[in-house]
Amino acid sequence: MLVADEQASAAGVRAGQKMSTALGLLPGLAILERDAGRERQALDNLACWAGRFTPTLSLHPPATLLLEIGGCLRLFGGASAIIEAVLAGCAEQSYSVHWAAAPTPLGARWLAGAACCVEVALAGLPAALAALPCAAPGWPDEVVKRLEAFGLRQLGDLRRLPAAGLRRRIGNGPADDLLRAWGELPDPQTAFVFPESFAIACELPARVDHAEALVFAGQRLFAALAGWLNGRQLLVRRCSLQLSHEDGPPTVLPLNFAEPVADEERFRRLLREHLGRLQLRAPVEALRLVADELVEKPGASAQLFAQAATGEGALACLERLRARLGEGAVQALVEAADHRPECATRQQAVGEGAGEGCLPAGSIGRHRPLWLLPAPQALLERADGPHWHGPLKLLSRPERLESGWWDEGEAAGDVRRDYFIARNPLGQRAWIYRDATGWFLHGLFA
Repeated sequence: MLVADEQASAAGVRAGQKMSTALGLLPGLAILERDAGRERQALDNLACWAGRFTPTLSLHPPATLLLEIGGCLRLFGGASAIIEAVLAGCAEQSYSVHWAAAPTPLGARWLAGAACCVEVALAGLPAALAALPCAAPGWPDEVVKRLEAFGLRQLGDLRRLPAAGLRRRIGNGPADDLLRAWGELPDPQTAFVFPESFAIACELPARVDHAEALVFAGQRLFAALAGWLNGRQLLVRRCSLQLSHEDGPPTVLPLNFAEPVADEERFRRLLREHLGRLQLRAPVEALRLVADELVEKPGASAQLFAQAATGEGALACLERLRARLGEGAVQALVEAADHRPECATRQQAVGEGAGEGCLPAGSIGRHRPLWLLPAPQALLERADGPHWHGPLKLLSRPERLESGWWDEGEAAGDVRRDYFIARNPLGQRAWIYRDATGWFLHGLFA
């Protein structure tokens, strides 16, 4: 028996017990075989997630993740703030954590392995390590038994022995470990290398029949994506969530962002919107998240003074609307290289092409309205000129448009028009034109 959940522990099941003993204490005990591959995958995923706190991480399989936070203290407001954020994030992902923060890597690992859950300063490190039992470093059983035979129970007892005699009795490896833990020998760590591309999977503990029940597992994948993006200094524009079924091909759920992002909360909101509308064709057994389109993260300067909190933002709102209403329901208006009003703009998906050509408010100018009528509306003409809810007063000189000879009979075709800005007695401003056939209303100003 390696580990037990809360219910099994309450029944008396403990790590290290024989299987027969555990079943005797709890006859209905569900026994799962250890899967080293899934453990390593979970540790890698957790390392990607931890990239939001520091780019310097080390893995010590099967269950230890080491974060070097000395260079990030000012960024997050001190070690306590980082520890609190890390523990909260692990709890959200349903990880049980034993932790410790110490000036030396090996000292932190030993304290965490002993479930000390303590933050130790440099001055307090020797006393904290000295109180640990000799079994805490995880040395071979023969070394631990030999120390117990000598009457040595704590690491502090070993430190008081002559170094040469101790090396003869337990070997150079454990003796050097003591020096590294106390900071008397250098202890360089093998850095975790963030993968070049992001594609991680998560097997579900049971088959899921409703898409909304996938939110929790999906959030764990997107948490890892946010940390990986931070560690690689990248932003994601497009990703896909693949839902694996027992039979048949996977269901692919594309998630497109209006702008390149790396914000975990924004990932979560968009995921909820998509899963809330998705109808599963078959139960889901596993999830796989793939980052399909990435861009370099641009440099930015922090504000000198604290800034007021901002809202969700227009692009994030558009993402949620598109997820709720459908990909084709929300479009952006972009300029086209054509003078004819009917052809001067076109619609495209929000965020497509990095937003190049998108029209900001007022880019058309005060001489043309932003929105046109679906088709020009013929106006009544009298002796005093064109009428629309009364006589129209012309406010501008004519703007002559002659263009489109190359696509005669298609789209707007070849046009020859004189455009005017006009106002009627109700104060409404209109965009009208005159051609060989008469006067027409083409657009309205806000």
